[in-house]
Amino acid sequence: MAEASIQVQVCHALPERAFLRALNVPVGTTVGQAVKLSGLLQEVPGIDLAVNLVGIYGKKKTLDTVLREHDRVEVYRPLLADPKEARRRRAGSKPAKV
Repeated sequence: MAEASIQVQVCHALPERAFLRALNVPVGTTVGQAVKLSGLLQEVPGIDLAVNLVGIYGKKKTLDTVLREHDRVEVYRPLLADPKEARRRRAGSKPAKV
């Protein structure tokens, strides 16, 4: 009897291109295993799963999260600037409203 499998996607966006790979993986596959199986770590060598956050459909997850049918695993890039600090700088450069 063949092992049951599910379909998932692994994606990662870069400024110049996007990585998107559809996979058939065994039931019980984790986020971390799917990322490794996708070939993303070989195609984009700067990714470190100990540093880069991962998620499923925009919700942060851990590498040991078990995948479900049609999940899209997303590997996020680190932020270049703290969003709160960037907003403070923008607000500070505007004249006060009277």
